[in-house]
Amino acid sequence: MSQYDYDLFVIGAGSGGVRAARLAAMTGARVAVAEEDRVGGTCVIRGCVPKKFMVYASEFSHAFEAAEGFGWTLPEQAPTFDWPTFLARKDAEIARLSGLYVANLTKAGAELIMAKARLLDAHRIELVGQDRVVTADKILISVGGRVWMPSEVPGIEHAISSNEAFHLPALPKSVVIVGGGYIAVEFAGIFNGLGVDTTLVYRGANILRGFDEDVRVHLADEMRKRGIKIVLDSQHERIEKTPTGLVSHMKGGESLISDEVMFAVGRVPYVDELGLEKAGVALNERGAIAVDQHSKTSADNIYAIGDVTDRINLTPVAIREAVAFVETVFKANPSGFDHDMVATAVFSQPPIGTVGLSEAEARQKYGAVDVYMAKFRPMKYTFIGGEDRMLMKLIVVEATQVIVGCHVVGPDSPEMIQMAAIAIKMGVTKAQWDQTCAVHPTAAEELVTMRDKYVAPAAG
Repeated sequence: MSQYDYDLFVIGAGSGGVRAARLAAMTGARVAVAEEDRVGGTCVIRGCVPKKFMVYASEFSHAFEAAEGFGWTLPEQAPTFDWPTFLARKDAEIARLSGLYVANLTKAGAELIMAKARLLDAHRIELVGQDRVVTADKILISVGGRVWMPSEVPGIEHAISSNEAFHLPALPKSVVIVGGGYIAVEFAGIFNGLGVDTTLVYRGANILRGFDEDVRVHLADEMRKRGIKIVLDSQHERIEKTPTGLVSHMKGGESLISDEVMFAVGRVPYVDELGLEKAGVALNERGAIAVDQHSKTSADNIYAIGDVTDRINLTPVAIREAVAFVETVFKANPSGFDHDMVATAVFSQPPIGTVGLSEAEARQKYGAVDVYMAKFRPMKYTFIGGEDRMLMKLIVVEATQVIVGCHVVGPDSPEMIQMAAIAIKMGVTKAQWDQTCAVHPTAAEELVTMRDKYVAPAAG
């Protein structure tokens, strides 16, 4: 028998940690998982899953507007949304999913320990609050990230983060959302769709820094069409609580009044009080756990996956990293996950699907590129005279004609990008892409019918 209590001790029962624990336990290893909150992690409990439910709920208002144009007679009294009813159903579904994670862990033979785990050295783990220390041969850290709030802003205690947004006792009449990334634009669409007067404030020149510039401009335009106010190049100076609401005093002198102020300005690796220094686990310059291509840390027997490593902070990536970890450590098959050409979606309204490089990134990496771009009204909205427009864009290396970027903004774009990512990951050329026959009538057919290179209009 091993000199340790466990062959593998996993810290954090999010999607990545649970997958690693299950697969390792199925090899016959003795596995334990420690979780200080609820099983399921950020994605299931306070992230992509409940947020997607909120997106679904908020999209109905736009659908109701379109229905009349298709011949539906709406009742004189407009449909109403009941926030408590939605919350109860959302919470019940999250509890069900969390329970499935627990059941799957147990079924695989892993032990679940509901406690915060802290490293005492490379092999000893303290279970905080249980007056108990256990030992493990291998340790996997998969604790994810946590919300970051700018403590230097006076009055920040009156603001909420995305964590609290999932449990508001009542839907506000107005909200100021601070930030320009995934979470900020997604919640802007959610609140706006649920009838909340929504203002998005971002310190930069445009939302979604790091995305393709045409995507950024297009989404901002479409969000404004839906009634979302976007205030750019603006930052909070302080937040004042008054009897009638919150006043956001901005550094430029402007004041914004709202029922709620929500900060969505980023997440950071959750390395607090883990005892990493005692175990010899080093952090990188971003404050994340530094790992090699096999997710091994600076401590020879300790590994880390998911958001705590700040590589690509997506649930499917954490799961693939977990699979590679088990292959490497428990199946003698050294494996790493290829972080190149990972597709992603932003569930803004309209949503974004993207894979590969932006035009600027491609030009910097490859030099000359060909760009193919289309902007059009989907037939669903053309029929009713709507103003919604889609954007589709392909980035092609001029010398090789390999497609290195695909960006879609509009209905069903997250569904489209999953299929597009397969071909792009395989290194498809524009000629091969064009050989694909279109599916008609769909918006997606535009992806394989773009033949003319896009030339940006001259400045001025």
